[in-house]
Amino acid sequence: MNIVCLDMEGVLVPEIWIAFSEASGIPELRRTTRDEPDYDKLMRWRLGILKEHGLGLREIQATIAKIDPLPGAKAFLDELRTLTQVLILSDTFEEFAKPLMQKLDWPAIFCNSLEVAESGEITGYKMRCQQSKLTTVKALQSIGYETIAAGDSFNDLGMIQASKAGFLFKSTEAIKAAHPELPAYEEFGDLLTAIKGTL
Repeated sequence: MNIVCLDMEGVLVPEIWIAFSEASGIPELRRTTRDEPDYDKLMRWRLGILKEHGLGLREIQATIAKIDPLPGAKAFLDELRTLTQVLILSDTFEEFAKPLMQKLDWPAIFCNSLEVAESGEITGYKMRCQQSKLTTVKALQSIGYETIAAGDSFNDLGMIQASKAGFLFKSTEAIKAAHPELPAYEEFGDLLTAIKGTL
């Protein structure tokens, strides 16, 4: 029994923080898990910048409302879901992901949650579990699934390397160069063909 585990941002939808960086005019917020392997460090830094500029959940959600899935992402996901079970594993937050999942026709997603004050200020965040993507893949394997994984960032490497088959998708040149053993693709059709070959 197979299950495909996909990252969300950079794979199926544009990077939320990059979109918000552009919308808010704050270039520092362009930094993502492609640049910073330590997620806790990255998030604490982001929350500090938001506080400094008086920005909160409402402003970020207004940007997310304008984000559409990457071209071809929905068709890719629709076809993949006719072939096997698919689970999106993301380090994003429920408060960010919901409108994007609606545009992708509600695939299953495991992600984290934000701590938000009544004022709308994001005061913190709650991770679902440590190393959430790798932990989830191992848990799925423990109940009889063979996992196939694809992602683009440092925080995807654990689940990709632990799976029966794993792929980099729309990743950076630095990550691809550091992991030449991982097949890397740029187009949804190529990734779909590669996944089909593992089912």
